[in-house]
Amino acid sequence: MDRRATLESLHRLVGDTPMFELQCRFRGVEVHVYAKHETANFTGSIKDRMALHMIECAYASGDLRPGDRIVEATSGNTGIAFSAIGRALGHDVRIYMPDWMSRERVLVIASLGAEIIKVSKEEGGFLGSIAAADAFAETEAHVFAPHQFASRANVEAHRRGTGPEILAQMEAVGARPDAFVAGVGTGGTVMGVGAFLREAVPQVRVHPLEPANSPTLRTGNKVGQHRIQGISDEFVPAIVDLGSLDAIVDVDDGDAILMAQRLAKELGIAVGISSGANLLGALQVGAELVAERGVTARVATVFCDSNKKYLSTDLCREEPVREGFGAPQVEFVRCRVLERAGLAFATPSDERSS
Repeated sequence: MDRRATLESLHRLVGDTPMFELQCRFRGVEVHVYAKHETANFTGSIKDRMALHMIECAYASGDLRPGDRIVEATSGNTGIAFSAIGRALGHDVRIYMPDWMSRERVLVIASLGAEIIKVSKEEGGFLGSIAAADAFAETEAHVFAPHQFASRANVEAHRRGTGPEILAQMEAVGARPDAFVAGVGTGGTVMGVGAFLREAVPQVRVHPLEPANSPTLRTGNKVGQHRIQGISDEFVPAIVDLGSLDAIVDVDDGDAILMAQRLAKELGIAVGISSGANLLGALQVGAELVAERGVTARVATVFCDSNKKYLSTDLCREEPVREGFGAPQVEFVRCRVLERAGLAFATPSDERSS
């Protein structure tokens, strides 16, 4: 296999995604939300960016060699990304994941030829999945464990890719972000995009988001339960520096479901529950900025994945509207799709040759 040619091909499938510009009225004020359409990636989620960059960095450092097995703990999208990219490069893949993730996620990972080890709540849930993956990697030869929750390459994938794309696409239509909001799973997106935007737009606000039902970032450990798969995985990831970020944004999981349902039914934008949460978080921050400054706010975020991995979940069931929910208070004024940024991603091999 020509590994370099395969990597170059994969780069044509990962990143440089389109962006939605949503002009909304929310609780009486106008907010413009700029959301990256990450469904356009290779396996349909933002995690392709991180998985591809981490694999390339591991090749460059020698931590990953031909014939090695990739072993990772994941709540779904990362497992799908490593399974697809790993198999494309000839690696066997072993995924540890909590047994309550959606059936669709399990089936997609299995269809990509990866081995799946399910971990129950009694066996430790997400933390148990990480411990089991680490134990396997320590005892078996020829294994690469990406450690997505602690890897700086995770952050760098978004500092070099997602962040520059957001700024370039917004500037192409005469806008700059007042804030960036993203739900925290590993934290790579909010830390990486935030680091880039703060260099380019020093006054920008960078807000991490989590479920109001399970405020892990606020408490430091798992509290309560929630239905926004992919974020708030029972602990604060090592790569997340809350002290460098602005205030945590909370969104109820039911509100996030209603928002995702509205995006699909009214705009044809079929996204997962975390995307609904990100839109609501962006609107909350935007409304606060309008109240402070008296002018329209522009807030960037990401639509992480599509609705296809949630068809068996509450996303496709009737969700009750509760007092204080924001989704019913959103009016979509206009939606348009911005062109791709057309930026080339700097790979580890590019850096060595420059």
